[in-house]
Amino acid sequence: MRDDKYKWIEPKELPATHVKELSTSLGLNPTLIKVLLNRGLDNEQSIKNFIEDDQEAIHDPFLLHDMQKAIDRIQSAIENGESILVYGDYDADGVTSTAVMYETLEQLGANIEYFVPDRFKDGYGPNMDEYQRFIDAGVQLIITVDNGVSGFNEIELANQNNVDVIITDHHELPDKLPNALAVVHPRYPQAEYPFYDLSGVGVAFKVAQALLEELPTDLLDLYAIGTIGDLVSLTDENRQLVKWGLKQLQETQRIGLAKLMEVAGLNQAKVDEQDIGFGIAPRLNAVGRIENATKSVELLLTFDEDEAGKLAEDIDGINKKRQGLVQDIYSEAEKIALDEDHKNRETLVVVGHNWHQGVLGIVASRLVELTNKPTLVLSDSEMSADFKGSGRSVPDLNLFNALNQAPNIFENFGGHHMAVGLTIAKNNLKSLEEVLEKGAKEADISYKNKAELKVDAEINASDISLDLIASLKKMGPFGTDNQQPFFELKHIELKNVKAIGQDSSHLKFALPNADGQQIDAIAFKRGELADQYANATDVSLVGTLSENEWRGNVKPQIMVKDLKTSGIAIIDQRTNNFNVNLFQNQYVYVFFHEKLLEVTQKNIPNRELVFYKDLEDNEDINTFAIVDCPESMEDLESVLGQVHPNSIVLYFFHQTDFYAAGMPTRQEFGHVFSFLKQNNNFEKAKLGTVSKTLNIPNEKFNFILNVFFELNFVKIDNGLLKIEPVTDKVELSSAPIYQRRKRLIKVQEQLLYSNSNELTQLITPYLGE
Repeated sequence: MRDDKYKWIEPKELPATHVKELSTSLGLNPTLIKVLLNRGLDNEQSIKNFIEDDQEAIHDPFLLHDMQKAIDRIQSAIENGESILVYGDYDADGVTSTAVMYETLEQLGANIEYFVPDRFKDGYGPNMDEYQRFIDAGVQLIITVDNGVSGFNEIELANQNNVDVIITDHHELPDKLPNALAVVHPRYPQAEYPFYDLSGVGVAFKVAQALLEELPTDLLDLYAIGTIGDLVSLTDENRQLVKWGLKQLQETQRIGLAKLMEVAGLNQAKVDEQDIGFGIAPRLNAVGRIENATKSVELLLTFDEDEAGKLAEDIDGINKKRQGLVQDIYSEAEKIALDEDHKNRETLVVVGHNWHQGVLGIVASRLVELTNKPTLVLSDSEMSADFKGSGRSVPDLNLFNALNQAPNIFENFGGHHMAVGLTIAKNNLKSLEEVLEKGAKEADISYKNKAELKVDAEINASDISLDLIASLKKMGPFGTDNQQPFFELKHIELKNVKAIGQDSSHLKFALPNADGQQIDAIAFKRGELADQYANATDVSLVGTLSENEWRGNVKPQIMVKDLKTSGIAIIDQRTNNFNVNLFQNQYVYVFFHEKLLEVTQKNIPNRELVFYKDLEDNEDINTFAIVDCPESMEDLESVLGQVHPNSIVLYFFHQTDFYAAGMPTRQEFGHVFSFLKQNNNFEKAKLGTVSKTLNIPNEKFNFILNVFFELNFVKIDNGLLKIEPVTDKVELSSAPIYQRRKRLIKVQEQLLYSNSNELTQLITPYLGE
């Protein structure tokens, strides 16, 4: 069975001698060497450069386009005491960019203030009303951070009022750039900067580096947060600066960040890139999604411990509110994404009413993960009839380029390869759907094609250790374009399989290593596989390695990205409780008893219910369920041998437990016969009381009577039971009903009283190829 969601790209085979030589000469774990070789670092020097701190990775800030022009103008403004405005953005990258630029200019003695636009009032990027407000207030120089390249009209307004604008940005450049005094951008056409993937805070940091004429190490913590939070490439300069930034964050003097880590439950001394990605950045982002993000900038800049504590608590509360909004909106959006109108589209435009527009990007990300489709999530509001929202993409579609083919349909639009933000009138929604579908067609993508998952190395469970995990950390910090290594483990047997979490949505299991120890593994959002994998003995998985610390105990664990099992999965759900809940899924339900099938058909419509003799060989069955217990192993074998499902669910419902009841003893047969002989011509209507008189269970008593009837020991005449004379000796076991019960006892012993492992071993040989 294949439950894998990804197309696994296997690692290339490496010469063992080469791996051993590099491992010995560099003093590095051989598994780490395999990973680095598979990532293209094919010699000793390149591996050294990657593992060790590389000062040469830090590029000259003056290689950025217009940097000298920007620095000259800023220095002039500082010297002349001009009023300078830092115009920021409301996400984690934007607020850290604002803090970096503000702190740097304040340190240089500038007459400085900052402004973070309100997502709901001002929208993304330059805003005409806000520009006018600051121009009227006497601002003489505006420096944008993490925005600006889409502000054509606003910057024209500034120029007309003799206010200079310096743009520092990293977003996709439009065809026509604003007429700013300087555009500092790593991707500016024909520019000489050697690294394109700076974040907004990265560009602001390079301005700070140029102004201060040294690397501003006290700003590296902000660099790390903004860069990781914006999911830009963690290679080249970014990787080195974030590496240093994590060390700075572990010792940060920013009381606000320290308080935020505290409320997030993070250990500051051990904070890493995952803590930023899942703990710090989401909280900073949440403020701009729900309220005005100025609160986040205040947190980063404050030196007041009481204020820092209050701000951190407020931000944590806002984040919890954000999480609730996301869940509520996602529940609605998911239904739309999977409905008949959308399920066969290559892309999704999901439209809601009065959804909180600050969290639509998160919802879009989750829908991409669910459907493998580029997705836009939009909503109108009581404040505006226009639809605002966000989009997220898949790697093979540049979402910005795809939508930028029709720029005139947007009221506002910006973004990059993987994410966009937009505002659009209701009458253009249909055009938006068409443009996005066209972009997917031109990029030749299909949601049916599994995304690729590149495996870095194949390992065994015995290779996994805390020492290996410590070695792998030398590759960090991990993130976009420098992912944690993915390891494949093949042909493993799972232990202690169970669904965990409040809603049982996650899968947890263990696998033994060579030392007899067990390594825990967790697969998020795969809890539905718990029954299916409970007895799996041949599983392959791909995952990352991490440490799990519990009460001072540190153990290695596997975070499973994807998994699959060979053969057909056998899911043990045996029951003696027959109810409608057994028929909730779109299975093929197989019955061995026609009467039970007929009753079920009357009460359970819209399900495929089949009598076992009518079952046809069908290779398209995904899952079929055996509802009731067969009367012979041969009947079961005939069913299992002709179907080819991915999985089999075994209910084996039975009305009578013949194995538990057993076969009546000869003494019990004798008691019944003696009673009938002593009470010849006994009224049939009174038989119900006889089993109690003889202290024989009613089911057994009726069975004994049926044996006597089949052997012609008794007959019914005018409602009276009469003993028939027996001339020849007849064995009780010769009765057909006796043989049937004997067979059922054996079948039920095997199918109902075996444990799950024994049942799997029993069933497997019957399965068709």
